[in-house]
Amino acid sequence: MDLEAVRKRSAFHAKPPGLILQYGTAGFRADAHHLDHIMFRMGLLAVLRSKQTGSTIGVMVTASHNPEEDNGVKLVDPLGEMLAPSWEEHATWLASAEEQDVLKVLAAIVEKEAVDVQQNAFVVLARDTRPSSKKLSQSVIDGVTVLGGQFYDYGLLTTPQLHYMVYCRNSGGRYGQATVEGYCQKLSKAFVELMKQVSYSGDGRRLVKVDCANGIGALKLKEMAQYFSQSLSVQIYNDGTKGRLNHLCGADFVKSQQKPPQGMEMNPGETCCSFDGDADRIVYYYCDETSHFHLIDGDKIATLISSFLKELLLEIGESLNIGVVQTAYANGSSTRYLREVMKVPVYCTKTGVKHLHHKAQEFDIGVYFEANGHGTALFSEAVEVKIKRLAQELDKEQGKAARTLANIIDLFNQAAGDAISDMLVIQAILALKKLTIQQWDAIYVDLPNRQLKVKVVDRRVISTTDAERQAVTPPGLQEAINDLVKKYKLARAFVRPSGTEDIVRIYAEAISQESADSLACEVSLAVFQLAGGIGERP
Repeated sequence: MDLEAVRKRSAFHAKPPGLILQYGTAGFRADAHHLDHIMFRMGLLAVLRSKQTGSTIGVMVTASHNPEEDNGVKLVDPLGEMLAPSWEEHATWLASAEEQDVLKVLAAIVEKEAVDVQQNAFVVLARDTRPSSKKLSQSVIDGVTVLGGQFYDYGLLTTPQLHYMVYCRNSGGRYGQATVEGYCQKLSKAFVELMKQVSYSGDGRRLVKVDCANGIGALKLKEMAQYFSQSLSVQIYNDGTKGRLNHLCGADFVKSQQKPPQGMEMNPGETCCSFDGDADRIVYYYCDETSHFHLIDGDKIATLISSFLKELLLEIGESLNIGVVQTAYANGSSTRYLREVMKVPVYCTKTGVKHLHHKAQEFDIGVYFEANGHGTALFSEAVEVKIKRLAQELDKEQGKAARTLANIIDLFNQAAGDAISDMLVIQAILALKKLTIQQWDAIYVDLPNRQLKVKVVDRRVISTTDAERQAVTPPGLQEAINDLVKKYKLARAFVRPSGTEDIVRIYAEAISQESADSLACEVSLAVFQLAGGIGERP
């Protein structure tokens, strides 16, 4: 490593004195004007990680569902996973180092991780459609090249597509071809094969209306639609030609506001969905004959997918270890339905897709979705090989079920939650089961719920256990929550500190919306009183 070259180049990407940013669940995110030094330093870190693992590492420039003026960056590990936790700590350490300490921090990481600095390094990067993304990508490239790393810039990709590219490059082509065309062909081929099993009426195609949040998903969905246009009719809204990214549209807006995105034309009973800004989340929704809005979030998506997978396994006669992974935000009705009706094991982890992904890897088949619509299904390599062998060997109905499952496996982007991949899986399952969106929604009825937040002096006064469902500190808070929950039927509530700002998030659900609202308000007041609330009292 030419440390003098690093020092000189770093000065061109100097950190504003005193600015501290933390590598969170989705990497760094902030106002784009504050990120030049972060991008440069993540280029440096990606090279070190590549040298240490002897693998291609990915760098994605995006702020997902954040406003257009924000941006962010995250690193992608060799198998398309989130960055390893120990390296997240290195990322925060390096990003926060004052200018004169950058070289010392780099040297310390090299020593701690036993990085062979003579090893070759290769980094792939991509970006979303934000105005700031191209310039920030160049800062990443500066960091990569000054440490002697090689790179390939994919330009505009969805976040899940970059995860896919990294996985492909590190699996010797076994997972697929590391190109946009390879991605499109793999998913569309599996989708078209599944749709051949569907008996149609009318023009033979199902319609889905897709709100792309004025983001990268619109561009990539348009590129892909030609591959499956005979099987599915896709109408794209909020395609980036007029509105602002994530403004009054996108999966996060629809989920949090519980209403349709701006710019979406909806007729009763039509199947509609929304991606977020970088297309790694998806939620579904529709309006009924009375114009009432119905949201189908990640919980119902996980239920549809896992129940279909279990049905296929029963047809094949295989008793594989299947599990569904949720967070504390999962609606209680979904958990009860999966456990009591579908007899599928359900597990709860801390919030953050990296926690769900890690837990899902423990099963032969692991399905995970956060309520916000971020998720996928993971299949162990042994299961994938076995199912594809059975698809060739089994006769008639069993063979058909095995081939269906083999195509479902190919249709998932197992490297990451992927709105495009998930949409195709969902559309295929609905068509194969001959379900309308209303019938899917009616599988179970969500318990009414409410989410609130309380500003506090220091969010660190709140600590939790039991996958964030129980508060350990401050003293007396969990007891207060327990007493409040007892006042309502089918109720539960929990609180957790934000990962990025001094607020505490409150979740409550109960048998009626009035009860859920009341419980959430009372829990918010308890947090305000016991955890150092500031500003207006709840």
